[in-house]
Amino acid sequence: MEPALLEGLLQHLTMERRASAFYFANSLWFGERELRGFSRFFQQESQSEATHAASFADYLIARGQTVQLEEVAAPRQSWDSFEDVMAASFLLEADVTASLQQLYSQAERASDNRTIVFLDPIMEGQIQSENLFAHLLGRVRFAGEQQAALLILDAEFTNGQYNPFYLGERFNNN
Repeated sequence: MEPALLEGLLQHLTMERRASAFYFANSLWFGERELRGFSRFFQQESQSEATHAASFADYLIARGQTVQLEEVAAPRQSWDSFEDVMAASFLLEADVTASLQQLYSQAERASDNRTIVFLDPIMEGQIQSENLFAHLLGRVRFAGEQQAALLILDAEFTNGQYNPFYLGERFNNN
């Protein structure tokens, strides 16, 4: 495997581990405010990011590479508003998307078709995640700091009703 691509894959694995810690911290923040739907959503996101990190590790091991884990610092746990949490979450998803796009480009330049095939479904899922967080940020912004509106959103999260509406069947999960 090309050294620069290997380094990029290892850095992305660390990014996924950081995202897992970040979302776990967000789960705690919402849990402390008795917003169980939000808390559960972020706990699930944390688990999902840990699974993504494991997928990268599995892929690297399958390619005969050594996975050297980097230290993951404690994430931010203090927020001024619900919008700040969601904005930071959306920016994180945008950063993960950008990282994956760079990896994809590196794999193409290296003619590493195996890595391209590995990244294809991850890219599609990541784009959906970024779209979801853009939607959630918009909903939280619309609610503002109105407690009643945030409780309604929390109830929707509890019932798993947080996906954006899509006109096309491809992404319509509702």
